[in-house]
Amino acid sequence: MDIGISLEDRTEISRGLGRLLANSYQLYLTTHQFHWNVTGPMFQTLHLMFETQYTEMATAIDQIAERIRALGFFAPGSFSQYSELSSIEEVTGVPAATDMVAILTRAHETSARVIREIFPSAEKAGDQATMDLLTQRLNLHEKTAWMLRSLIESSPSQNAFAS
Repeated sequence: MDIGISLEDRTEISRGLGRLLANSYQLYLTTHQFHWNVTGPMFQTLHLMFETQYTEMATAIDQIAERIRALGFFAPGSFSQYSELSSIEEVTGVPAATDMVAILTRAHETSARVIREIFPSAEKAGDQATMDLLTQRLNLHEKTAWMLRSLIESSPSQNAFAS
């Protein structure tokens, strides 16, 4: 395989993408579970929001796995592999709606941090396709975390423009 990225760099990038894939799959499962089980006054809002989010995550999972394949490696695909690779904890039981939002907020923030850890490897290797994928995922996770956080914040966030 000769795509202009060394085997060593492709290996490092693929390992990072495997972690992102595992996080994404865990986040997909958690979001889907919350979609099914949310109750309370925010039911309609959260039910629809979670559906939008897990649908987007399903597409992302495929894109991440296909990028791993394009780099010449097999994508992890079992629960045991995801459990080992993911930095997002599995949620058992059915938390309250506001706890669901907080859990998902933290999971999106975790995914953003993992992306930032992978990015230097892709950048060093000149892997623009992976950098583009990571940039898109980072934007989505940070935006989603902000939107979720906004549902449960009780005080305004810091104002960078205040004097």
